[in-house]
Amino acid sequence: MKLLHLPPYSPELNPVEHLWDELREKYFHNKVFDSIFSLEKHLESSLLSMELDQQKVRSIVAWPWIINALLK
Repeated sequence: MKLLHLPPYSPELNPVEHLWDELREKYFHNKVFDSIFSLEKHLESSLLSMELDQQKVRSIVAWPWIINALLK
């Protein structure tokens, strides 16, 4: 594990923010849930779908500057 120091507020530098945007846009767009349980189940299945699509996740989070910083 390698720590990378980021500015105090830099959501554009945090790839996880973009992953959550993708999740909200593709899997939760205009959805209403009957209960927190149904929301959790939907979240679990959505995350599993994203996990299985490694190419998509890589395209969202594996920015060149991140890869370069990790390989130093």
